[in-house]
Amino acid sequence: MDLYFEMNSGIAGDMTIAALLDLGASKEKLVNAIESLGIDGYELVFDRKIKNNIDANNFDVILTNQDHDHHHEQVKDDHNHSHEHKDEDGKTFTHTHDHGHSHEHTHEHVDENGNTYTHSHSEDHHGHRHLKEITELINKADISERAKKDALGIFDIIADAEAKAHGIDKSAVHFHEVGAVDSIIDIIGTAVLIDDLNVENIYFSDLSEGYGYQYSSHGQMPIPVPAVINILAGSDINLKLLDEEGEHVTPTGAAIVRYYDKGEKVESFKVKNVGLGAGNKDFAKYTNILRVMEIETSKKKH
Repeated sequence: MDLYFEMNSGIAGDMTIAALLDLGASKEKLVNAIESLGIDGYELVFDRKIKNNIDANNFDVILTNQDHDHHHEQVKDDHNHSHEHKDEDGKTFTHTHDHGHSHEHTHEHVDENGNTYTHSHSEDHHGHRHLKEITELINKADISERAKKDALGIFDIIADAEAKAHGIDKSAVHFHEVGAVDSIIDIIGTAVLIDDLNVENIYFSDLSEGYGYQYSSHGQMPIPVPAVINILAGSDINLKLLDEEGEHVTPTGAAIVRYYDKGEKVESFKVKNVGLGAGNKDFAKYTNILRVMEIETSKKKH
């Protein structure tokens, strides 16, 4: 299978997983792979979102015992908040998370069939992991060798970029957002789903990014954030600057592109199938979705 990533509104890890699932990749394999990591402190959300009147698949990782939201969003002032979601049957359900600093807490949830279940977390993970710890997590996961190789390759790209951005050795990088549970899931999940689809070639459009400043654990960062710029530096990836304030490209998304991009472009292709992945943001000018197309092509150009 050959894929084409249309990144007119950037790319993030969760958008990639959502688009690949929408394209037909196995949700069951994704969930099994994530569960094999043996980590907790998260919930997976699978639903749909309407983005500028376009129906798109949505995948999200809700952190159940951290005080920040998914993918670099600004820390909330309070530690209690609720999330409202729609399940696959269109039913709405809400759950609340208490992000206090206690070391044991319980959550009650409603599954996709309307059944209530409760689970507890006894540890308070802050998501600050080194590359060595992440490598061990990936190597012990119940996933294919190709998926392990890809996931490790993507993380290595991010580690190099973060080390350069902060002027430290790669082995000393604390991954913060990138090493948090949500991004570990995004990267391993992407590798697993690409392997499940038996993807041979991936082609990419220009990478679109906005302007301004983005909040991170290190403070206010210029957009594109330093890690993204470092990931793109020296590559054949074209960066298109949008007349739109706000971050469109996360380090995870940029690293996925850098890892899978082989520098080849397609002149034309036939579209066999398409998957749409929704982003977590709403921009004034650009629809925050990622389109991943299954394509058929015989012509390539460098």
